[in-house]
Amino acid sequence: MRAQIRQGLRSSARQQGGRRRRAVSAAAAVAVGVMTLGALAPPAASASDSAAASAAAAARPDAVQQALNALVRDDGMPAALASVQDRNGRTRTYTAGVGDLTTGSKVPRDGRVRIGSNTKAFTAVVVLQLVGEGKIGLDATVDTYLPGLVRGEGIDGRRITVRQLLQHTSGLPDYGIHLGDDEIRNRYFEPRELLDIALRYKADAAPGAKWGYSNTNYVLAGLIVQKVTGRPLAEEMDRRIIKRIGLSHTYFPAPGEMTIREPHPQGYHHNPADGPLRDFTELDPSAGWAAGQLISTNSDLNSFFTALLAGRLLPAAQLAEMRTTVPAGTSGLRYGLGLTSRPLSCGGVYWGHGGDIAGYETRGGVTDDGRAANVAVTTIPTNEAAAQHVKDAVDRALCG
Repeated sequence: MRAQIRQGLRSSARQQGGRRRRAVSAAAAVAVGVMTLGALAPPAASASDSAAASAAAAARPDAVQQALNALVRDDGMPAALASVQDRNGRTRTYTAGVGDLTTGSKVPRDGRVRIGSNTKAFTAVVVLQLVGEGKIGLDATVDTYLPGLVRGEGIDGRRITVRQLLQHTSGLPDYGIHLGDDEIRNRYFEPRELLDIALRYKADAAPGAKWGYSNTNYVLAGLIVQKVTGRPLAEEMDRRIIKRIGLSHTYFPAPGEMTIREPHPQGYHHNPADGPLRDFTELDPSAGWAAGQLISTNSDLNSFFTALLAGRLLPAAQLAEMRTTVPAGTSGLRYGLGLTSRPLSCGGVYWGHGGDIAGYETRGGVTDDGRAANVAVTTIPTNEAAAQHVKDAVDRALCG
């Protein structure tokens, strides 16, 4: 599987990856869409001041819109979408580009996208809720819940803890790098099949020795949830998170469900990196499962991470564990238990995760003082500069 496809189930863990070749994008000449604003009350002003401000705003798009425009114009993204929430909970939504390269249709405002490895944060919350209920021990071994299941070259489930799964310090190899385009797009995988793929390969490291991103960790976390609760992971996620905090545009696709419900931009994929964009909107997301299967919107992701950081999903002790991080690469990114922190140019950090799956990339998070932003683009960047520009757009949104 080519390098950029290996990233298809990965998250903001791209900080590990090597350089990418710049893609020649079919979307490079696409016209930039206009900003779509949610309700945001302006400060009191006179009629003349308001008219002048409106004219100025129309003439000079704000920093977030400019960043999205550049992602389309300069980085060849077919579309870019963002949702930004201020400290008072007021939201602005933005779009740029086109929702469908064939028809030229508009980008749906706050459209649904595949959120890839943001799913890991949801899975980690369910595990930590069960920890708080005394049903899972963070420092219990995988074999406590799945006896004899995890064995391989340098791999022993009697030595790997639940904490190490959630923090990517288990040393388990990543099944995702061994899947090709056709498999990711068309094949249905049972979770045990994904684990079996990983166990064909030797351990990347001894448990606890170092941080190393692996989707396999979260497949095992999902299997533990199912073993402990006796219910499907999707059902537990829906009951414990999605319905609990009212994420009305977030769902775990059913087996065999390859389309995206409700308005959404088409997702596109390069393979090879310098080849043409292919429409990858429809795919079987089961290769992601607990590591990357969810579909959501930018605003729902803002709501999720805001609720999480505000303590609405986890007891204080488990949230503190989730926020206890280790270094993850060289960019200042740190990884907790399914939650990352990343430095902001204006000081402090933001908390989130991020996700890639063929067709879509999402980046964003929330600050401790209540700001939230999430950005989605409709193809995975194929070079480091474009990937950085997506993260820069989040930074502009949170620091503006």
